[in-house]
Amino acid sequence: MRQASNHVQFFLSVLLSVFLLFSLAGCWSSHEIEERSLGVAVALDKAKESITEKEFDEQEEEYPKKNLITSTYQLITPQVASSTTVQGGSQQKAYVNMAETGDSIHQMARELSLRRETSIASQHLKVIIIGEALARTYSLGKLVNQFLRDNEIRPSCLVLISKGRASDGLESKTAGEIPAFRLSGMVENAYRTTRILPPMSLIKLESNIQSGTSFLLQNVLSANGEIKFAGAAIIKGKTNKMIGFLNEEELDGLTWITGKGKGGLVKSFDKKTGQLIVYEIESMKSHIEPHIKGNNISFNVHIESEGRLSENWVVSGNPLKNQFLQKVQKNSEKKVKQLVRNTVEKMQKEYKVDVAGFGNQLRIKRPRVWMRVKDNWDQTFSEVPINYDVKLTIKDYGTSGSKK
Repeated sequence: MRQASNHVQFFLSVLLSVFLLFSLAGCWSSHEIEERSLGVAVALDKAKESITEKEFDEQEEEYPKKNLITSTYQLITPQVASSTTVQGGSQQKAYVNMAETGDSIHQMARELSLRRETSIASQHLKVIIIGEALARTYSLGKLVNQFLRDNEIRPSCLVLISKGRASDGLESKTAGEIPAFRLSGMVENAYRTTRILPPMSLIKLESNIQSGTSFLLQNVLSANGEIKFAGAAIIKGKTNKMIGFLNEEELDGLTWITGKGKGGLVKSFDKKTGQLIVYEIESMKSHIEPHIKGNNISFNVHIESEGRLSENWVVSGNPLKNQFLQKVQKNSEKKVKQLVRNTVEKMQKEYKVDVAGFGNQLRIKRPRVWMRVKDNWDQTFSEVPINYDVKLTIKDYGTSGSKK
């Protein structure tokens, strides 16, 4: 009798296992790809209702809201992404941009569900662009709050500032191109230039916001469906609002101060002939050393680089001669010092903010002094003396030269 009971229990357990196996055989809680729109970028601007939104408003009373922000969502739908249809001699765009205006980032995103047959998946969000006017008006902590709370959005999502309407950065004239992917891919060109900042992801942005220190965001310009990284926006730590820009050459100078450059050029001119000389960076490092004397703080910045003579318009200059190479090195060093000096002057005199990490080096190397000055560091920094020491070494001059 007991043996029969054991057989029954075994049979039931096997039956239950088979039933569970069948129930898990399909993705019962999944959404088919045809039912989703992939959200790959969001642009946030000061409120400006689209023509479509205004026509909707005229036909029906809208939900209670204040028109403060316009969110533009870049979507990839399966239908658009797989389309190879040519209309009017040109291929269809590989993306769709949709705008919503309101006062809640989350509610605006949900409003799209009233205009589309497919739901939006945010797991593939690549880029968030914030327009200058909006960044000057509201703290970044408020503007990205919903993105940080949304557990679907990856913390590696790139954050940029736009000088002008952020939504313009989500347009392209190139058939088949998706602007979100173009923007996220451009940061990989940092090994070619000193004018691209290390990527500012959502998680890094949150860290900067929480720390209360001033920092930079890469600026993007838009014109005729084209985009360009051009300088950086300055975000003041105490307010987390944008207060101004570093231009492209000033961003050059900041990269030299931080030593975080992976590559780039230094263009200078020969003092005697006025002709062009270009030094190409192969390596770069910087050392910021704080000095304390009583209550006085100062910094020494030691910059070193190795590179190559990549372009030389000085006809009389022979790159195979040490005398000429030394002159080129001095010329290039002078240019780097000028870049660094102009950048520091902009930070200290015009904006009174430290976005180059001087305060961080003081915190690391002289923590007791940092505790005394950290609450008003930007103001203190604006009055701190800074000295520069630049050493460039040309290791390579290509194959052009003469031993005559």
